[in-house]
Amino acid sequence: MSPRAGRTGPRTLAFVESPVQLLNVLEWAHAHAPGAGLDLVVLSPVDPMTRGQLRRMAELAREEGHDVRWEEARGGASAPLRTIGGLAVPLRRARRVVLGDPFSRYVQLLLTITRAPEVVVVDDGTATMEFAGQLARGERLVRWHRKGGRPGPRDLVFAPVSAVARRRLSPGRDRTVEVFTSMPMADVPPGVTVRAHTFAWTRDRFGPPRVTQGADLVGTSLVETGVVDADAYVRAVGGLARTHGARRYFAHRRETTEKLHRLAVETGLEIVRPELPLELVARRGPVGRTVVSFPSTVVHTLPLALAGTGVRIAVCDIDPAWLTAHASPRAQGFLADVVGTARDAHPVRPATPPGPDPLSAR
Repeated sequence: MSPRAGRTGPRTLAFVESPVQLLNVLEWAHAHAPGAGLDLVVLSPVDPMTRGQLRRMAELAREEGHDVRWEEARGGASAPLRTIGGLAVPLRRARRVVLGDPFSRYVQLLLTITRAPEVVVVDDGTATMEFAGQLARGERLVRWHRKGGRPGPRDLVFAPVSAVARRRLSPGRDRTVEVFTSMPMADVPPGVTVRAHTFAWTRDRFGPPRVTQGADLVGTSLVETGVVDADAYVRAVGGLARTHGARRYFAHRRETTEKLHRLAVETGLEIVRPELPLELVARRGPVGRTVVSFPSTVVHTLPLALAGTGVRIAVCDIDPAWLTAHASPRAQGFLADVVGTARDAHPVRPATPPGPDPLSAR
């Protein structure tokens, strides 16, 4: 029987661009649309690691009874036009649209087509916090690590599309907007419904994991996004590994091969390239008794995914001296907010390299 057979309720169209977004769409469906299969569109990126994780997540989605449509959305100059043209009819028919990245230009372009009376934004990591705040304050939608800079030529050309998309993401007389999130929402736009994301599907589907002695470190793409200096980052990872007795380093999917090779050589850590989002990898196990991370989404999500397992989450603050000259003026405050809100919401411990700050000298 087709997953579509026997569906009730409004037709739901979800589109995602990353493995974490797809995971969180599955979590939303499990919590708020059980038994109702989704039409799930993957707008595939070009990065091989991301594509590999998305393929695995798409398999899990199909096992859950959802229809998955894989779009080579960035496969050449004509790909965007072909993808948008192919999605125009489903978008116009959809009663509910679920999306993972409201900052994505691709998503914003698709939002100009739909007239769906229900819009759901699922977590895309810590960016969800920034999205809700910008929407509440009436600001243009800009990723936190770019905030503070002047709009470039492409931003100005795309501005009319972004403005329309922003209206589609705002509740109105004929449209409801929901944010499904595990992040704290300091600013909630008027009329927006916030629903708690607790990783119930992940806990039901996997684990509990085998918990090992020692620690695991979680990588971040702060170097790749130009926020943190590479030398400072490598020294920080080495200090954390020595302090906590870590043996493994779970790489972020955007970390470069060159940086990971340097980390392996200079710190002695085993570099692990996860095939699935870290929440699923940790839940399946094995996982260290302590998981150490820099400020990132996982300091909010891992305590939920690993609830009841005895695993402790520790977070290392970003020293202002580690920031690059090109880092957004918003970067330090935003990263501090990520840590502070995680410590308020979860049993998250501080983690710092030993002795005098080994990172202040460049």
